[in-house]
Formats: sequence, C-alpha cells, structure tokens
Amino acid sequence: MEERWDSDAPGVMTLPSGRLVRGRALALPLPEGPRPGFALYLLDREPPAVPWESRWVRWEDFGLPFDDRDAAARFREALERAGTERVEVACLGGRGRTGTALAHLAVLDGVPAEEAVAYVREHYSAAAVETPEQEAYVRAFEG
Repeated sequence: MEERWDSDAPGVMTLPSGRLVRGRALALPLPEGPRPGFALYLLDREPPAVPWESRWVRWEDFGLPFDDRDAAARFREALERAGTERVEVACLGGRGRTGTALAHLAVLDGVPAEEAVAYVREHYSAAAVETPEQEAYVRAFEG
C-alpha cells in the first residue's frame, strides 16, 4: 500500500514527478500526524534512533557532506522510496543541509541543476540552501 504525505502539510515539497518529500528541523518536535516510513538525516554526528527506517549522511552544519558518493547514493534511495513511502529529509535547522539535499532530489527528479535551488526555495522554504558553497554543490550535481 502506498503511503504518502498530505501535500498541504508543513514542510512537504512536491517534486516534478508528483513525489512528496517532507523537510524538517530536528531541533523542533516531531510534527503531529503520520510518521515517516523512511528518513534521511543530515548531521555531523549520528542521529538518535527512531522507530522508522533511516539513513545518516555525515554533514557539518553550513558545510557539505563528508562523502559525496555516499550522499548521492542516499539521495537516490530517498527519491526512489518517495514513490511509495513517506520520506523525510532533516537536519538540525531544516534549512541549509535539508534544502541542499532536497535540491539534489529535485535534480534527480528532472529539475535542471541550475534551477534546483530556486525550485526548493519556491516549493519548500525561501531560506533553503544557506551558503554559496551549498548552492555550488547543487549546481555541480549530476545525479
């Protein structure tokens, strides 16, 4: 059975394919409503255990992932799973790392890399992708 987010729920971004992904800040309480089926956590240290399946991308605040190849594999997995599961992408503040990862998902879903940051800022948060380094990382992403 397919489990999807409500497209109007806070933090939920619709990708061009219609897949829905929720971005959020781990510093805030878990939103009410359905829980993720899968999550991608973008933190500089291992996240706490959660009752749903999750992956961790080691990633410093305001920086880039420590391992590009691992991060790209996790982005692809998150996008694939978003076709049938509630996927959440989250970092501490829910903007920089989360926005950067969501922009990578948008590229994988067909948005040109040069337009992906603007896409995420329009469809997720105007404050997404916080640094010029993160913007350049998205523009250079080839999937």
